[in-house]
Amino acid sequence: MLRAMHPHPRTRRLETESAFRVLARAQELERSGKDIVHLEIGQPDFATPTPICEAASRALREGKTGYGPTPGLPALREAIAEDAGGRRGVHFDPKTVLVMPGAKPAIFYSVHTLAGEGDEVIYPDPGFPMYRSVIAHSGAMPVPLRLREEKGFRFDPDEFRGLVTPRTRLVILNSPQNPTGGVLLEEDLKVIAAEAVRNDFAVLSDEVYLNFLYEGTHHSIVKLPGMAERTILLDGFSKTYSMTGWRLGYAIVPPQFFESFELYNVNLISCAATFSQYGALEAIRGSQGCVSTMVEEFRRRRDFIVAELNRLPGVRCVTPAGAFYAFPNVTGTGMTSSVLAQRLLDEAGVATLPGNSFGQGGEGFLRLSYANSLENLAKAIERLRRFLAEP
Repeated sequence: MLRAMHPHPRTRRLETESAFRVLARAQELERSGKDIVHLEIGQPDFATPTPICEAASRALREGKTGYGPTPGLPALREAIAEDAGGRRGVHFDPKTVLVMPGAKPAIFYSVHTLAGEGDEVIYPDPGFPMYRSVIAHSGAMPVPLRLREEKGFRFDPDEFRGLVTPRTRLVILNSPQNPTGGVLLEEDLKVIAAEAVRNDFAVLSDEVYLNFLYEGTHHSIVKLPGMAERTILLDGFSKTYSMTGWRLGYAIVPPQFFESFELYNVNLISCAATFSQYGALEAIRGSQGCVSTMVEEFRRRRDFIVAELNRLPGVRCVTPAGAFYAFPNVTGTGMTSSVLAQRLLDEAGVATLPGNSFGQGGEGFLRLSYANSLENLAKAIERLRRFLAEP
């Protein structure tokens, strides 16, 4: 057998996103004539606002279709620094902004810049599957930090401190959080910041759901003392402006890491699409009324689906403070997450994600995206009710 004819073993460390696997199965069922309510994909069901589309279209007509600078268009980097800093009450230098095709590259760049064989990276569990996947691919040890339902899907400070070792190189945060909708409080961030300074590790703060906050105030760890120089901030345009297919995100990176990030960017993607960046510039500089409208609609959907889930037999659901996911506890149904999600898709025509696809801490839960119409959410709830009522 020729070794060169087989993938390197490190590729087996990578995992897929179950949302796309479930979507493919759901679409297969739809092609066979079955009606499916889609609650599996974390994608706003709103169209990208017209002014953003017009700005990108204008850029295309004006011939702005060539390569741009690897870190991003200067005007966009300046706008991002001003906007991101204003939202968080800090100052960012535009030279520390790196624009990428989507926010996912920032996860890859962060882990591979900071960690490797013999190192450890702490990440939330349940959490976005790519965290663990990329950590494993880097050769570092993934260290799950359990998020607790009884704490509103926040972590226990003593548990966190117990996970930190001399090998800890990076801690990944996500707030508001996927898949739970949980939000970290300032007191949580202070615990992490104190350990980061004491043990000299960096933090990747994934804040892509920043604008989808329904209660309280958003707190970013980058604002805490000693954290600006050790925090990589991840954000993007996909969720806030319903631009998922535009593939545009960014990282704000401490100067000592920036060269490494830029090298990854030039080696892997050269630059983000130029005309997409002109659309993003309009998104930031233009009216934010579209964002407010979308968030208020998601709030209505959240309130509806959480109330209805809590009326179902064997189900309980904490009210998520952010993002656009419900994460109900379904242990009372007597089925595992995987079995229940599969049966709901095949038998009830409702596509959800099993909680354990987000880590062991997600077993006993389902993730339901309420980025769908109230009409479809009501249809899904009725199908769930009928399914759970069956003997």
